[in-house]
Order: sequence, then structure tokens, then C-alpha cells
Amino acid sequence: MPPEHVRKIIKDHGDMSNRKFRNDKRVHLGALKYVPHAVMKLLENIPFPWEQVREVPVLYHITGAITFVNEIPRVIEPIYHAQWSSMWLAMRREKRDRRHFKRMRFPPFDDEEPPLDYGDNVLDVDPLEAIQLDLDETEDSPIIEWFYDPRPLIDTPHVNGPSYKYWSLPLPVMANLYRLGRTLLSDHTDINASYLFDKKSFFTAKALNMAIPGGPKFEPLYRDMDNYDEDWNEFNDINKVIIRQQIRTEYKVAFPHLYNSLPRSVSISPYHATKNVYIRTDDPDLPAFYFDPLINPISLRGATPKNTPLVSHEDAIFGPNGQDDDDFELSEELVPFLDERPLENDITADAIALWWAPEPYCRRSGHTRRAQDIPLVKNWYLEHCPPNQPVKVRVSYQKLLKCYVLNELKSRSEKAMTKKNLFRQLKATKFFQTTRLDWVEAGLQVCRQGYNMLNLLIHRKVGVRHTYHEKRADSRLPEPELPAP
Repeated sequence: MPPEHVRKIIKDHGDMSNRKFRNDKRVHLGALKYVPHAVMKLLENIPFPWEQVREVPVLYHITGAITFVNEIPRVIEPIYHAQWSSMWLAMRREKRDRRHFKRMRFPPFDDEEPPLDYGDNVLDVDPLEAIQLDLDETEDSPIIEWFYDPRPLIDTPHVNGPSYKYWSLPLPVMANLYRLGRTLLSDHTDINASYLFDKKSFFTAKALNMAIPGGPKFEPLYRDMDNYDEDWNEFNDINKVIIRQQIRTEYKVAFPHLYNSLPRSVSISPYHATKNVYIRTDDPDLPAFYFDPLINPISLRGATPKNTPLVSHEDAIFGPNGQDDDDFELSEELVPFLDERPLENDITADAIALWWAPEPYCRRSGHTRRAQDIPLVKNWYLEHCPPNQPVKVRVSYQKLLKCYVLNELKSRSEKAMTKKNLFRQLKATKFFQTTRLDWVEAGLQVCRQGYNMLNLLIHRKVGVRHTYHEKRADSRLPEPELPAP
């Protein structure tokens, strides 16, 4: 159906007190239970900052009772992450350069104020320009043509087709995306940096009713931590090790069975992982293989094993102390192995960087995911809060970390269930139609529908209460006296 059809229906149903809509009131109140799902689908398809206008497919009732956005926004994870990373830079510049920067206040509408009509107020207004980072035509040539498209690479061999379920990207594209996405990624390449600040350490701290410095605080998991065995304590137990000095929290979390009297529900985290000595370079002019000044040469002085023979293998062949050095010469025809092969090419450094890259840049192919399922700044609060930050930032870090730990504790594997598609069932009936609308128009329609439903609900409750009191008053009237025969 054309969008004007649903637009006229919504505009006509602006005043539900009209008698011609008395048969539609029951439908509007019945659709009230679907409003949370309509709001969820609306927020799921919210336009991104780099999009000027987004048109979405909608499924609406023929009476205008409810409007659903009928789309699941699937994105290519490394492209989506790089887009938001570029937005982070662009928004910081926008906030720095714009003088009249004001945050939006919620709710935008008053409780008694009806939502705006799209056709009268928004349809003829030009939308604001999209926020897009200016890309370099030379450095960003692999991605500059499609980076800010609504569905990047939709008509290319890198995506399986219109279903947009699988993707595969070449190395130059992944390297360019990784260079843009570094802004939102962690600077730590070694997982040992998160020692005693990982998931299992938080589980142990929660079970022991402790708080790792900088970590979240929880309610006690066991309420009997202090009076677990009052008749048998450290003074009458001959086998107990008594430590009089204060034990640090980190010790109790790292070795819970050693430094705690009653460890329960603890998780043992790895003590050490293989050290990662990869050093990420930010200078594109450096060669792929170079000597970094951060890595110091290790001297072999004093490391001679005790069973070393008195005469080394080299001295046995060439003579002691470099004797007759001038007599031994290599042939001019002798060349190293693979001498004709180049040591590196233009993308060797990018390939090495991608080899050590974190999620989502460590894969060249995969499945598309829902946009809201992709974590953007999750690795920020999984690390220690940077020093010299205000109190509100540190509190935000702790709250996000606490929510993460609770979600990880309560997560369960999904059960095999029969998948039911609500929109497919509604679309098969004669009461629903489909069209494409601007996202803003769909959002205003959902706001208008919720406004009408709540008004009808309030009036219905008031009417029922008024009728109830009338009947109750009538029941209290004295019975009329019948005339005598």
C-alpha cells in the first residue's frame, strides 16, 4: 500500500472520541499489549548518525491501531564497528567546534500534549546533514565508495545476496577497517594485563563477599560468613595456620583456598598466560620487520651451561680463536634460501597487525549480526578505569561491570524451541497491510497510537467507576411502598 494510506488513517483517528470510531475503540485497547514490542522494534531500527534518512518496512493495522517496524537490522560486524569508531571521532569534533551544542531532553512530549503529525509538521522539512568522517581518497580507497551506505557491499560478491546473511572481506578492506576501528579498541594486547580483573576473579570476589579494587560490589552470597563455626576457631585448632597481619584482597581472590577459612562457590582463574610480545605500531612508514627500541636484546653472558665442552663445535671445525680466518671463504655462488623471494610486500605489515587484532577484526568472513547485539565499548569497562577520572565516570565503570558480571552468572544455554514469527502470522490476516515509511513517521505513529490507547483506557476506567457508583447509589434507595388494596 502507498504510505498516504496509513498516513490518512492515523490522521483521521486523531480524535477517538468521535462516534464513528466507537467500533474501533475495542481494537485499539486490544492492541495495547503489543505496544512494548512495537517500541522495541522501533528502537531496534533507529537510524545511525551517518544516515540522513532511513526508510523502513512497516506492518500496520487497517484501523491504525498499531504500527510495527518489520525489519531486523543486520550488519557486517567489522564494518559496523569501524563506522561507529569514525562516528566517535566525528562527534568529538562536532561537540568541540559547535558553539550551541545542546543535549536532547526526554520525554520530548508533555503527558497531555498529543504527538506531532508527520504530514503537517515534518514531511516538507529538509532533514539535517548526516555526520560522516571525511575519508582520504588514497589511504581509504578500498572502502571510500561504500563505507557509509545503508547496507554496505549489498551488490558485490563479498555478500551472499539480498538476504545479507554472510560476508567475506579481502585483506586491504580489513586492514583499512581495522585502522579506523582502533579508536574504540583496547591498547592491551597481552591478556595478562587483566589478571585479577577478569570474569572468574569477579565471580570469586562475589562469592567471598569482597570487592577487588576498582571492581564491583555485591550483596553477600552467603550470610553466615562470620559465624560459620564459632565453637572451633583459630585458638583451639592446632592444625590451622594463624596469620596476624592483614591479608590483601588480591591474595584472597588469587588463592581462595589458601587465604580464606571457608571458600565456597569460588572460581579458579589462570595464574599466567603465555606472554604476548607483539608491539602495535602506529607509523605506516616503518617496515614490516624492524627492531623496536622497547624490546631490549637479551645478553648470553653468564648463561653458559655447566656441561659445555672445552672445545666448541665451531673451534673444532675452523680452529681455535679464529685461526686461519683468511683461508676460509664462502663461494660467490652460495646464496641464502628463498633469496629470490621478497621479504615483504605492501600488505605484510597489515597482515601481521590483523593476525594479532582483537574481535571483530580477527576474522575475514562470518555471519551478519543484529546491530544491537554488537558490543562497541564493552572492552572499556572490562579494564581498570583510567586514573584522574571524575567520580561519576568511576561509578559508571563499576555499574557497567556489575551488570556484566551478573549477566554472565545468570546466562544459560539456549533451549531448542519452535521459532514463531509474530509478524508473519499477523501479515497473513486480512487486518494488516505493509508499506515503507520514514523511521520518524513510524515513530510518531507509535507515539500517537500509545497516546490514543492510554486516553481510551483512562476514559473507560472513569466510565466504569461512574457506572459502578451510580448502581451502588441506586441499590441504596428505599423500596417504593405499594398502595393498599
